[in-house]
Amino acid sequence: MCGGVLLRSLWGLHTRREKTRHTYKYIYSQVCYFSTSKNATFIKGLIFVVVAAYHEFSEPAMAYISEANMNFCSHYMDDEYEKLFRRLNPPRVVIDNESGKSATVIRVDSANKHGILLEVVQILTDLNLIITKAYISSDGGWFMDVFNVTDQDGNKVTDEAILEYIEKSLGPESCVSSPMRSVGVKQTVDHTTIELMGSDRPGLLSEVSAVLTNLKCNIVSTEVWTHNTRAAAVMHVTDDETGSSITDLKKLSLIKELLCNVLGGGNRKRVAKTIVTDEVTTHTDRRLHQMMFDDRDYERVSDDEFDEKQRPNVNVVNWSDKDYSVVTIQCKDRPKLLFDTVCTLTDMQYVVFHANVNAEGPEAYQEYYIRHIDGSPVKSDAERQRVIQCLEAAIERRVSEGLKLELCTTDRIGLLSDVTRIFRENSLTVTRAEVTTKGGKAVNTFYVRGASGCTVDSKTIESIRQAIGNTILKVKGAPEESVPQDSPTRSLFGGLFKSRSFVNFGLVKSYS
Repeated sequence: MCGGVLLRSLWGLHTRREKTRHTYKYIYSQVCYFSTSKNATFIKGLIFVVVAAYHEFSEPAMAYISEANMNFCSHYMDDEYEKLFRRLNPPRVVIDNESGKSATVIRVDSANKHGILLEVVQILTDLNLIITKAYISSDGGWFMDVFNVTDQDGNKVTDEAILEYIEKSLGPESCVSSPMRSVGVKQTVDHTTIELMGSDRPGLLSEVSAVLTNLKCNIVSTEVWTHNTRAAAVMHVTDDETGSSITDLKKLSLIKELLCNVLGGGNRKRVAKTIVTDEVTTHTDRRLHQMMFDDRDYERVSDDEFDEKQRPNVNVVNWSDKDYSVVTIQCKDRPKLLFDTVCTLTDMQYVVFHANVNAEGPEAYQEYYIRHIDGSPVKSDAERQRVIQCLEAAIERRVSEGLKLELCTTDRIGLLSDVTRIFRENSLTVTRAEVTTKGGKAVNTFYVRGASGCTVDSKTIESIRQAIGNTILKVKGAPEESVPQDSPTRSLFGGLFKSRSFVNFGLVKSYS
């Protein structure tokens, strides 16, 4: 009621051009007077929108609102303005299981904002859906994209619970939550998060988990990545006595000190980092990318022939007529590949305006039309090389090198320490690990290889299964071999602008 009166008053003042600092101060103070109401911040946002919509911000109004927003109102005005815009232009989601022959087609239309593509891709990826094709367009104020997705078995998505979750997460109901939320944030106070960054070496995970076990910490979940001689981990742990997050400050300090010592490993050239916190953190996969990016793992320590064969084909050229930089990626397909590349571009402050993704075969082809967040394309050869290196690293971090071992058993404190100790005693190195706990059951996946990088022989596998238990440890295949990177490219515009043709047509500036 009072909000409507205030807005009518503001509009009357606006039309009569009574724009004095005193008048705006009075109106704003009246809104703040009703700050205990549920709609107070929404009213403030509306005042901002009504005035701004007609481009009639006078100097007195601007001066006062700017001053008032210094402490409290700036965040809420921006937040409420964006909420209002999303309410007036709610996102639309259409899920189609009829038109596609072998995939579910998901169409998403929404108001555009930086990071929205990553948000959509992450929601689909977290549901373990496979994105076989994607077409993205967000040139302007509107974001429109189409995803062809399947379940893990390559079938259409028919689970009603999953389809309903997609509609709620991406559709109009998503406007209820703040549009300024961080992508993939998981709020919890049930555990303590430990972030580790250091030099990779055989037995590192075993040593880290042994330290936590000795300190009576139960490892609830862990994700470990290794790349380019570096190792990163995000671990969620609880106090074994309370079953919740660790609150003892002395214990937290001791955990950090001991883990820093383990991560140091005698390497004085690269600094080891340990962060222990109970605060809300970024989605685990995105955080691992950020940690390794900050550690500059994309700077290669060697360029031997083996690395060249395994390396994904990444190219960056400028399309001068449209002020886009065109990024093309061709590599062996794998789960979450699209998330990894979009996440990297987003965190490097690039905006994807158009994209075409095809991953229907063993190889994936991705094409992005990007600009930096400041509106410029890639400006120099140094920037181009950095984009290429960072995307290569993002793709390689999650490559499943080595033998895949799956462990499913009753969870207990010290389980991860015991399992990784057996790996170490059999001269195995963990290249990647995913550790989760569901309903009292530990569901763990490890990718391992010989300490010197060699394949794991059958005798070693049998020894490990006997030590851990044949019924709870399953072997899921052999080390993956590289695949030639020579399949035809595809393009967003019907194949006219293929990666090798931009320079030939004279549309693209080449840095070579």
